[in-house]
Amino acid sequence: MTLRVAVQMDPIETINITGDSSFALLLSAQARGHEVWHYDVKSLALDEGRLTAWASPVTVQRVPGDHFQKGEARKIDLAKDVDVILMRQDPPFDLGYITATFLLERLAGHTLVVNDPASVRNAPEKVFVLDYARFMPPTLVARRIEDIRDFHARHPGDLVMKPLHGNGGKAVVRIPADGSNMGALSELFDAAWVEPHMIQPFLPDISEGDKRIVLVDGVFAGAINRRPGEGEFRSNLAVGGYAEATTLTAREEEICATLAPELKARGLVFVGIDVIGGKWLTEINVTSPTGIVAIDSFNGTDTPAMIWDAIEVRYAAM
Repeated sequence: MTLRVAVQMDPIETINITGDSSFALLLSAQARGHEVWHYDVKSLALDEGRLTAWASPVTVQRVPGDHFQKGEARKIDLAKDVDVILMRQDPPFDLGYITATFLLERLAGHTLVVNDPASVRNAPEKVFVLDYARFMPPTLVARRIEDIRDFHARHPGDLVMKPLHGNGGKAVVRIPADGSNMGALSELFDAAWVEPHMIQPFLPDISEGDKRIVLVDGVFAGAINRRPGEGEFRSNLAVGGYAEATTLTAREEEICATLAPELKARGLVFVGIDVIGGKWLTEINVTSPTGIVAIDSFNGTDTPAMIWDAIEVRYAAM
């Protein structure tokens, strides 16, 4: 099967090809003979019901400093000129991101969008996970400092506060057990974000790592354990964490089995879930999951091929 593929992602010029999941997907698509286009989400336009983008044909290679060649950009009709769109631009999950999902949703029945844009919109990382509270640590989603203090009284010890729609470990902060900076941090978060914030007990198990588990159309594809770098409690690779090989605990296998039917039903083909201490589910990443390059380097697997296999099956069934 040969597909015409458009990838909606950040500028290809600036990506780090060493570990970038979108680049790995581009390489894999190209190896299968798929025609690949690149476009910026900012070029999307809905003109009298016709959704278009300014896209360039691209070829890629794993050569630092010379990793792509781009042809001349032209306006393409996303319902007629391509078969599959990969929605891979990085968060933040803001109104721009949400608007793009509304526009791409109009392609239903014409072009396969992965992940499904309506499901991405309805399943932000730290909100969708609340449907699986039985696997989560105690969690508060709130803005009022009074609610945060009440939660702290019920869960004494250090807390972690994070933006509800943050990504990559950015702005995740630790509140000490005495609550000495709680008021100031609450004020800072209130000034920066209009939505509520997420507060959870600090999990000492984070020192042993935060596991990224990738599911492809609901099927387990692989996992890595991410450990915090020196002087950090956050284990995200984007903020200095490092990866190591790992396997799944029985609890993590249960989490994957529980999530699988819903992910598949929602058209969430490429998903990365985060689990701390082998048991605490913290996020379900659906916007632009990462980690597959590290997973494959440790396990000798080919996760991009697994993702394209799933996409081709879904496209054939349209």
